Amino acid sequence: MLTGMNEFGRLKRLAMRRPQEAMRNQAKIDAEWQDLNYHTRPEYDFAQREHDAFAAIIRGVGAEITYLPDDAALTMDSLYVRDAATVSPKGVILCNMGKAARRGEPGIHGKAFQQAGIPVLGAVTGEGSIEGGDLIWLDDKTVAIGRTYRTNDEGIRQFKNMVGSDVHVEVTAMPHYKGQSDVFHLMSIISPLDKDLQLVYSPLMPIPFREWLLAKGMTLVEVPDNEFASMACNVLAIAPREVVMVKGNPETKKRMEAAGCKVHVIEADAISVPGEGGPTCLTRPLIRI
Repeated sequence: MLTGMNEFGRLKRLAMRRPQEAMRNQAKIDAEWQDLNYHTRPEYDFAQREHDAFAAIIRGVGAEITYLPDDAALTMDSLYVRDAATVSPKGVILCNMGKAARRGEPGIHGKAFQQAGIPVLGAVTGEGSIEGGDLIWLDDKTVAIGRTYRTNDEGIRQFKNMVGSDVHVEVTAMPHYKGQSDVFHLMSIISPLDKDLQLVYSPLMPIPFREWLLAKGMTLVEVPDNEFASMACNVLAIAPREVVMVKGNPETKKRMEAAGCKVHVIEADAISVPGEGGPTCLTRPLIRI
């Protein structure tokens, strides 16, 4: 059993994959980054330093990091471990990736989780697709799922069957935005900061979903338009109202601090900016307290 089904509690255990296992070396980066639609070519040495500094902040709240292994089937996208698996009270649910180049990741993660003593409940299979960035647990009985180009109706159906009828699944249909080739998840527009505090980018938020959050008593901290593209909305809570964000978003930082948050800012020019994978994407939280 896993505990702390939310995205804001103090991290106790999470999974990550280091650049040493995902990117491996500069030659691998040079061979892959353009085909994987990265904006720029990451520097391997910078990526190692940035990732280590990020991990040190996470360990600062007492969290145990389970590092996922290398495998010949992995691309450098495997640095973004959030998407290959999600969690439930009964165990990890392995995803079925919408991006073809990442289809091998969930199986590799499943074996690693089992070896680490982390329970695996099951996997989304067949025509179902689902990615971890489209799922947000608000509490043990409530999960929001974005219906996107990476998460389809069959994937959502299988997820619902695995978590059971005692969990409310709030499905929100996401906008087309930049189209099928873009990575646009539910967590692109919302990051929980506390049980009643959400960081959001309202211009791309479906109206029914925004109204649902407000009806649940949530306070919304708004990301300004000029900081959305620089991943201001991709913020990882490592404890209630203690968060990590990428540098370059001073107004969003100021707004979170005004809401009572302690904000850690990381250098992420190699691990986040080229592939649009911020702090949430780089982590798979497993247990929060």
